[in-house]
Amino acid sequence: MKKPSKTRAKPRGSGRLNVNGAKKGLNVKDLRNGMKRVSIEAKVIEKGNPREVMSRYKDETYRVADAVIADETGSIKLTLWNEQIDQVNVDDTVKIENGYVTSFKGEIQLNVGKFGKLTVE
Repeated sequence: MKKPSKTRAKPRGSGRLNVNGAKKGLNVKDLRNGMKRVSIEAKVIEKGNPREVMSRYKDETYRVADAVIADETGSIKLTLWNEQIDQVNVDDTVKIENGYVTSFKGEIQLNVGKFGKLTVE
C-alpha cells in the first residue's frame, strides 16, 4: 500500500510575487484568512468613527477605526490605526503593501501592520 504524500496543498489565489516577495495584483475576492505580504489597491467606501483602545503590552492608548474598501470583485474591512485614520477618507483610493489578513469575530479583515505601508492615491 502506498503512503499518503506529506506535501501540503498550495493556497488558492494569485501566486504572483513582486520583487519584495509580496503577492501583487490581488483582488478583494482573492483574500483569505492567514494571507501575508498582501498588496492590493481599492476604494474606501465606508469609514467608521475612531475609538480608543488600551494596549495589551504597554500603558498606552491607541485610536482605531474600521473602514471598508472595495474593488470590482468585493469588499473587506480595513483596520486603521492612529495617524492612518486621518489620512483616509471615503472615496479615496488606497494602496496597501505588505499587509496581512486576519479573522476577527468571524469576519476577515485586512491589516497594514507595522511592517506594511498604506498610501492614499
